[in-house]
Amino acid sequence: MSPTVFREAGFRFYFFSREESRMHIHVQSSNGEAKFWLEPEIQIAQNHGLSMRELNEADSLIKEHRNEIRTAWQQHFPG
Repeated sequence: MSPTVFREAGFRFYFFSREESRMHIHVQSSNGEAKFWLEPEIQIAQNHGLSMRELNEADSLIKEHRNEIRTAWQQHFPG
C-alpha cells in the first residue's frame, strides 16, 4: 500500500506502508523517483532519475507542505 499525500507540479508525494520508521516521503514524476528524509532535517535519501532541477522543486514542495506531510505520516503510522 502506498497512499498519496498530495500531488503538485507533476509530482506525486507518497508513503510506502512497510518501510523503516524514520519519517520520510517518496516523490515520483514521469522521469523517476526519489526519497527524502524529513528528520532531523529535510534531505535527499535516494534518487532514481530525477534531475537536479526536479529534486530542488520537490524539496521546495516538501518544505511548503511539511505540516501536511507530518500529519499524514502520524495518521498513517500511529504510535
